[in-house]
Amino acid sequence: MAQTKRTIKKYPNRRLYDTEISSYITLEEVRQLVLDNENFEVRDAKSGEDLTRSVLLQIISEHEEKGQPMLSPQLLSQIIRFYGDSLQGFMGPYLERSLQVFLDQQQQFRTQLNTMLGQTPWSMLNELTERNMEAWKSMQRGLLDTATQAIPTPPRGGKKPG
Repeated sequence: MAQTKRTIKKYPNRRLYDTEISSYITLEEVRQLVLDNENFEVRDAKSGEDLTRSVLLQIISEHEEKGQPMLSPQLLSQIIRFYGDSLQGFMGPYLERSLQVFLDQQQQFRTQLNTMLGQTPWSMLNELTERNMEAWKSMQRGLLDTATQAIPTPPRGGKKPG
């Protein structure tokens, strides 16, 4: 049976109301829903507009301000530069795939760590790094192939259109 989406309503006073438990919740509790892989959406209580992305970005922003940030100013600047760029549509899927490769490799590393106790940690880490780099290169080649197929080639003969 398909799991229904949990609905959280956001009120003008910035309070979040979880309709499943009939109670107000904090941003940290929304973060916990993410960590628990709960299927949810955040909706404006008045208009019904989907606010899920903005609430998730708010959680990221608050966690970036605490402790050691994951997103450097250089990375954030590069992401901002992609807005309005002709390749903007490729950036989201590229980042999602990159993160998925990282997560897959992390899981593989944990599995190998538990099963390969006879190897030294360095040799195991080197082997995993090589496999990770190969998977990364393969994914990049696939994305670049897709991007180059989407870019129109100029007409032959050296004349520019128009």
